[in-house]
Amino acid sequence: MKSVPFFNYPHVFTASEDRFIDTFRSVGRRGAFIMQKDLVDFERNLAAYTGAKYAVGVANATDGLQMAFQAGGLKPSEEVIICSHTMVATAAAVHYAGGVPVPVEAGPDHLIDVASIRAAITSRTRAICPTQLNGRTCDMDAIMALAKEHHLDVYEDAAQALGSKFKGKSAGTFGRAACISFYPAKVLGCLGDGGAVLTNEDEIYAKLLLLRDHGRDHTGEVVLWGLNSRLDNLEAAYLDFQLKDYPGVVARRRNIATLYQQRLGSCPQVKLPAAPGAEANHFDIFQNYEIEAEQRDALKDYLKSRGIGTLIQWGGKAVHQFKKLGFSQQLPATDALFTRLLMLPMNMALSDEDVNYVADCIVEFYGR
Repeated sequence: MKSVPFFNYPHVFTASEDRFIDTFRSVGRRGAFIMQKDLVDFERNLAAYTGAKYAVGVANATDGLQMAFQAGGLKPSEEVIICSHTMVATAAAVHYAGGVPVPVEAGPDHLIDVASIRAAITSRTRAICPTQLNGRTCDMDAIMALAKEHHLDVYEDAAQALGSKFKGKSAGTFGRAACISFYPAKVLGCLGDGGAVLTNEDEIYAKLLLLRDHGRDHTGEVVLWGLNSRLDNLEAAYLDFQLKDYPGVVARRRNIATLYQQRLGSCPQVKLPAAPGAEANHFDIFQNYEIEAEQRDALKDYLKSRGIGTLIQWGGKAVHQFKKLGFSQQLPATDALFTRLLMLPMNMALSDEDVNYVADCIVEFYGR
């Protein structure tokens, strides 16, 4: 029996082991540990890749999103509308910035439902924060138009979407600011936690530099309350060399998605993500390959018995279902969706043979 883990963490290191070791030696021998040239270079290259004016390296994407809200002037008790199909970190960033997260329905593409955004707007609403989920960017024309109509800010949780585009524009560059994650399982991942904030606004950029470093300005004077949330210089160096290869990584993931589509596209019991190139407005990077499946739990168990790892995002709960956090929203479409969601293996350790094996086992399950 073949073994196909959901994610092969050692491969993150072993696939580029010599380059990681060379980079470690370079950084270590220079004593370049905190906020050195490697971080500056990576921030510049990341901004250029996305088309953003600025990129600010931070300790993780959750901190990054919180600081984005703070830098943008979110006031206590102001509401931020989010999609309930997101990591609880999105809501936590709003909460710790002083705001109130308001989860709404996910649509058929698993991204935030625009009609649900409109229905959730109140006099207390300050911003919309769509999650660019699974490596796909939302219909940002509709979201930006709605925000303009109601005089709302837009921030993006683009943690899973570096390189994803809508109508040729990169995720993370539509609103006032956006977070990116470099968790090891991300398409661009480091060897620990890491993140960045993208922005085109000079004032937000200046505040982010203060917020990530204890509120200290370039002279060392503390001018506001800040966090200790700097992207480690060694991780920045790791990320920078990987960024040079990033287009090829995205291309491979799109190839894997194409193979899944070819093998499973005619299987009526599963609903697949849009195939690469199927929708002209979207360029998807396939951070995850999230399907909807009939008999989801039985399928998951069957694939496990065949040596295949799968995952249900967020431990199987949408944000609004965490009642101990105080959420009271009723979101029936998202509740129903979460009984069907399943992520198949999607990573750079996969061979075509692995993908075909996964597909064979899914076809076998439904054909029994």
